[in-house]
Amino acid sequence: MNVKTLVSAFAVAAMMLSGSMTTKAQTPRPEYPRPQFERSEWVNLNGTWTYSFDFGRTGRDKGWQNTAAFDGKITVPFCPESSLSGVKYTDFINTIWYQRKINIPAGWEGKKILLNFGAVDYESHIFIDGKLVRRHFGTGSSFSCDITKFVKAGQQHNLVVLVNDNLRDRKQPGGKQSFGFFSAGCNYTRVTGIWQTVWMEAVAKEGLKSVFATPDIDQKQLVIYPQFYQESNTNKLVVTIYDGKKAVASKTVNCTNNSVIVLPVKNMKLWSPESPFLYDVTYKVVKDGKTIDEVKSYAGMRKVHIANGYFYLNNKPYFQRLVLDQGYYPDGIWTAPTDEALKRDIELGKEAGFNGARLHQKSFEERYYYWADKLGYLTWGESASWGIDVNNELAARNFISEWTELVERDRNHPSLVTWTPLNETWDANNSGVYTRFVEDVYNITKAMDSTRPVNDASGDCHVKTDIWSVHNYERDPERLKQAFTFENGKEPYRNTMDRKDWLACYDGQPYMVDEFGGLAWIRESERKGNSWGYGSEIKSMEEFYKILQAEVDALKDSKHVVGFCYTQLTDVEQEQNGIYYYDRTPKFDMKRIKEIFERIPSIIENPQDLSY
Repeated sequence: MNVKTLVSAFAVAAMMLSGSMTTKAQTPRPEYPRPQFERSEWVNLNGTWTYSFDFGRTGRDKGWQNTAAFDGKITVPFCPESSLSGVKYTDFINTIWYQRKINIPAGWEGKKILLNFGAVDYESHIFIDGKLVRRHFGTGSSFSCDITKFVKAGQQHNLVVLVNDNLRDRKQPGGKQSFGFFSAGCNYTRVTGIWQTVWMEAVAKEGLKSVFATPDIDQKQLVIYPQFYQESNTNKLVVTIYDGKKAVASKTVNCTNNSVIVLPVKNMKLWSPESPFLYDVTYKVVKDGKTIDEVKSYAGMRKVHIANGYFYLNNKPYFQRLVLDQGYYPDGIWTAPTDEALKRDIELGKEAGFNGARLHQKSFEERYYYWADKLGYLTWGESASWGIDVNNELAARNFISEWTELVERDRNHPSLVTWTPLNETWDANNSGVYTRFVEDVYNITKAMDSTRPVNDASGDCHVKTDIWSVHNYERDPERLKQAFTFENGKEPYRNTMDRKDWLACYDGQPYMVDEFGGLAWIRESERKGNSWGYGSEIKSMEEFYKILQAEVDALKDSKHVVGFCYTQLTDVEQEQNGIYYYDRTPKFDMKRIKEIFERIPSIIENPQDLSY
């Protein structure tokens, strides 16, 4: 055994003793968190950390960035409000500190070492051995810290994370987090600090930083734009596409950020909810004939676009039967207890007759998109936009910076078919801040990704949008049909008719009811003093089926409605209008529920003239 191997063996042993390399069974959320850009050399940092609250925000004065251990223990990646964290403190937390030791494998000598955070809410300060490495602002966006200069391979270092969270100042996105102590109405338990996986990885200094892979089914090709940590005209990037184990396309280009890879895909297999075929893709950076960086990925060949009042999937009009999914869990709050739980939520949606979900008021983790890609489930990428003052310039600035990170992170997922950054911005005024803000969000999103439609603000207050979305919880089917009957020369139903003089006017976009239903069915054992659903309480299960079918039939009879989103997949705390209970058990005969929603087929066989 040579000296380098011996040192590496001792380092691994030390990591196992310290708990840094716990076994898969012991590590919460042990799976690789970024399955569309996966490397083999990584260390999962989930597990037991130490922590302390800092309600006076005096930790920096006390030198807590140098603390070797705090008094409390918390299980990462679960937020301190959750039971899975082991803390379950549900009052407001304006500041929290985290600490743990990290061990750098000896084999990472000479490589770029990245410390990655899936999500930290909200303002995080990352310290290594007391030195500030990076600050980041975000409710749910992922970020990386290059800690190469702060650590040494084969040695142990002290990691401290300071997180500030100020939900009630309305300058940061919060989603459905409650502004009061108790959950109420549409707002639920808060989320503070680390709530997605933390991990380290080793990357060659000239390795691949990112890719933007765009399927082009019309020309039967996959177009890839790579970015590198360090460019080189002599290094080569080899990209290979596989159908199973068979390589179907490959190309080699120089490792420069100018390079564009165009890979013809013969006998192309399309991705759709009905047939979610995925091609495996590998990226290899080769230097002097040796592979110095290898990334495993995948791609789905599909196309989405809008035209003539319809949403098209693979050049065919397609009706989206979406369900509102808020991604809350009784034990993990925003964090799924297991990877299987993420997968199961999608399976539940499909079993209820939905072909996709609007991922509501939360930045869902990449593992969710991975399962949607694998299982064939359309998604709308949203964010935790509620909570911000849409008339405030700093709030707008904070939102835009986080939103761009999310678009860049998630734009390669074939299941993601619509960007919908904002929701029910009905407190907007005509000061000019809101309209400029929304137009900027639209333009930036389209500049970063021109391949998907943008629904600027779900539920109207539209400024610049590709999808015309409205919310309507009317239960009477005749009134629903009347609301969605278009009349020449008149603006169709919208939620902000009183402000149409300074908002956008309908211009023939696909018209979608992206919130309806919300019918409550509450079992007595879970009834709370503030339990609720939309409309009056339903007295029998047969009445529920009858009301639901009447609403779906009303949308089916409304020819201009080309997609819907039913509220909602599961109960969430006091809002008990899910198809499933909060614990994911079914409320109804799911075969019957599926038959009701599937009364509107996904494939629109004979599209009508929807000209307006």
